[in-house]
Amino acid sequence: MRSYRLALIGFGNVGQGFAQILRDRGLELARQFDLDLKITAVSDPLKGSAYDPEGFDPAELLEAVQAGRSIETLKAAATGWDAKKTITESNADAIVELSYTDLKTGEPAASHIRQALERGLHAVTTNKGPIALHYPELSAIARRKGVQIGIEGTVMSGTPTMRLGTELLGAAGVSRVMGIVNGTTNYILTQMEGGAPYADALAEAQAQGYAEADPTGDVEGFDAAGKVVILANVLMGAALTMGDVDRQGITQLTLEDIATAQAEGQRWKLIASVEKTADGAIKAAVRPTQLPFTHPLASVGGPTNAVTFTTALLGDVTLIGPGAGRLPTGYAILCDLLAIARSTPAAQ
Repeated sequence: MRSYRLALIGFGNVGQGFAQILRDRGLELARQFDLDLKITAVSDPLKGSAYDPEGFDPAELLEAVQAGRSIETLKAAATGWDAKKTITESNADAIVELSYTDLKTGEPAASHIRQALERGLHAVTTNKGPIALHYPELSAIARRKGVQIGIEGTVMSGTPTMRLGTELLGAAGVSRVMGIVNGTTNYILTQMEGGAPYADALAEAQAQGYAEADPTGDVEGFDAAGKVVILANVLMGAALTMGDVDRQGITQLTLEDIATAQAEGQRWKLIASVEKTADGAIKAAVRPTQLPFTHPLASVGGPTNAVTFTTALLGDVTLIGPGAGRLPTGYAILCDLLAIARSTPAAQ
């Protein structure tokens, strides 16, 4: 059985979700894939940093954090390393970058990924910032160094949007992708359809943990714009930036707008779309859109995400699933690592 060593940069909800999967299903996964995934390093500015070349027990990592203790209280060969030293000094085969998202610069995650790739390490991230802003550069480094970048979790969490688009539908001639890629706004619109004013629906989304205290990134469409840039650049080979997206959020929609659409047999959704035109140009947008009740995306309510791929050979293919969450996003990390391990033998 091969052992694949991992260094986690960041140990928030997503990192803990991944550790929970390894804790609860690690033995089963090892038997199924003949691969032992070991967390040998964790570096988190708030929860502490530790390195053990033999690997940590995921249960002990989770117990320490849940008890409010620093990771540095665990038995380790070294503690206190920052992200840069963890990438440089640990024995990891792959870096799992899980620091906070910044859609203006992509930092510090972009630097972490760049450093890992330059060292010949694979990188996996659920952080859309560096992928939306720097994917062409990072993928070029990966190709030059003969390593891979796993990005499944950057668009629809553990729902396999990227792998479906690039691998299973790659030969079907994808000309358009449109979807609901932000669960917060979809939840708000669903609440408004039930009669809640926008302010009340937003407050409920915040109470449920779907929206941040500052919801601007979601409700003004920035989060969805970052994801549509990723879809355009990865699936269609474009080189779009955030500024190329025709973006409008949901803050101007009223209960009257919602009711009028319903009376006409339609439903408002914040739709992210990218389309390849007849002349080869790529157009991307995030806009509130009225969809007929019969459209497959119209029935997707609450925080659920969905995308429809328009293809030359199969017509429309719609994928529906969770777009956020501790375990679904942790699962995206697992999927990327398994794909990398299958195609690239790990160090023994």
